Amino acid sequence: MPTLPSSLAQLPIRRLTADDLLACADLSENRGWLREEHKWGHLLTAGTGYGIDDPTGSGLLTCCVVTSYGPGLAAIGMVLVAEQYARQGVGRRLMRHILAETGDTPLTLYATANGQPLYEQLGFVETSRAEMVCGRFTFTTPAPDVPVRPATAEDLRAILRLDREVFGLDRTHIITRLPAFADHLRVAEEDGEITGFAAAWPNMDTHVVGPLIAKDPATAKALIASLAAATDRPLRTDIDTRHTTLLSWAKENGIDSIATTALMVRSLPDLPGDWRRRFAPLTVAAG
Repeated sequence: MPTLPSSLAQLPIRRLTADDLLACADLSENRGWLREEHKWGHLLTAGTGYGIDDPTGSGLLTCCVVTSYGPGLAAIGMVLVAEQYARQGVGRRLMRHILAETGDTPLTLYATANGQPLYEQLGFVETSRAEMVCGRFTFTTPAPDVPVRPATAEDLRAILRLDREVFGLDRTHIITRLPAFADHLRVAEEDGEITGFAAAWPNMDTHVVGPLIAKDPATAKALIASLAAATDRPLRTDIDTRHTTLLSWAKENGIDSIATTALMVRSLPDLPGDWRRRFAPLTVAAG
């Protein structure tokens, strides 16, 4: 276990604001991640960012974002430590600060292979995995004939109701941002009832599909195909690996695997809601 140098242990952890967006994007780039400024803007306004300023004056040396869903759950994402401060206990210190800040609130996060051992030491347990897939959708294997259309303002109440039922908690503060955050928002509708919805939001040169909520894999496929038809960019998404038929279909249509992450929880046996209808998160940074 790394011992945190006293010079780093004394640096204050502060709340981040929207003014820190570029510093967060710079830190992403420092660690070989995409800058993802559009996503950072969403996370810093919908959630609470934490970070430590680099004492050299060159931005942040570490950061993360916590998205709260009330007392029932909070999601931790974008835990980053600058390369020059890596493996010195900085990430552990930031995580312990988050645990103190969130108190008894159950927590969730998606962990890379590098980060998972630390999270396990802090009491997180893996419950499932997500597979990140990306590529240009080829329409090689057709989607099922499920009616899908662009969402309208009149659909918002039904979308919120379905999302709360499937997610298990109220995330109105996230879902109501989708029309402005995403380039495309689709709903599946059968017999006058909305049975699923999905958004595609811009991220660098791709469109990320998420959240993806659907009554079954056929509906999820139809939503993805509709979003793919609306963009000329590659699609990217993170699909729960338990949804094997959806993953196979996506790969048949040119959306190839990039990586997998572990979905972990702390102080909960599993996430609330219905994973069978929860196919992909908005982003792994916010659950």
